[in-house]
Amino acid sequence: MVTAAIARSQGYTINALTIDYNQRHRRELESASRIAKSLGAARHLVLPLDLRKIGGSALTSDIEVPKDGLGSDIPVTYVPARNLVFLSLTLAWCEAIEAQDIFIGVNALDYSGYPDCRPEFISSFEETAKLATKAGSEGAAFKVHAPLQYLSKADIVEKAYELELDPGLSWSCYDPGADDRACGLCDSCRLRQQGFDQTGRKDPLPYRVRI
Repeated sequence: MVTAAIARSQGYTINALTIDYNQRHRRELESASRIAKSLGAARHLVLPLDLRKIGGSALTSDIEVPKDGLGSDIPVTYVPARNLVFLSLTLAWCEAIEAQDIFIGVNALDYSGYPDCRPEFISSFEETAKLATKAGSEGAAFKVHAPLQYLSKADIVEKAYELELDPGLSWSCYDPGADDRACGLCDSCRLRQQGFDQTGRKDPLPYRVRI
């Protein structure tokens, strides 16, 4: 949400892409739709991709989502090559609609250590985009923008309010309950709550547990 709003503030037209990869936290698909509408996206493409057939993650298979706090190892919520897959699909759509700027909300400060959030990966994908596409071979210069890359979660919260966004539209939890409340204990919930706490602002999302 914040990344898209930054793009809009810089004069870009928003073409929003949501990947429905049959993730455990399907509640985020509803949020994506509301966010795209609120930001005035020219298009919002929801692309189905069933990563449960691959598995290997607590988000795409019957593996319990960890609730015991952030650790030093890459957690089982890591989805194999997810951002590589997502960026590749985004690149394909960009080429089809003749766009050259890709915005992605990865963060390498307050995060769970996923390798596909690292700056080295993001920068390397620009070269991949050039080599892998007809447009690139003809001179198109694809640019991957990661405006949240070096921001803390607290910085991102403040940026949301600076851009006059409603954080209640967004969703972070990996393991929401049937009552449509965030669990409050998964890595993503913990990082989000810490960001709000550090700003002194109240997170508007409903939680089963607030840490």
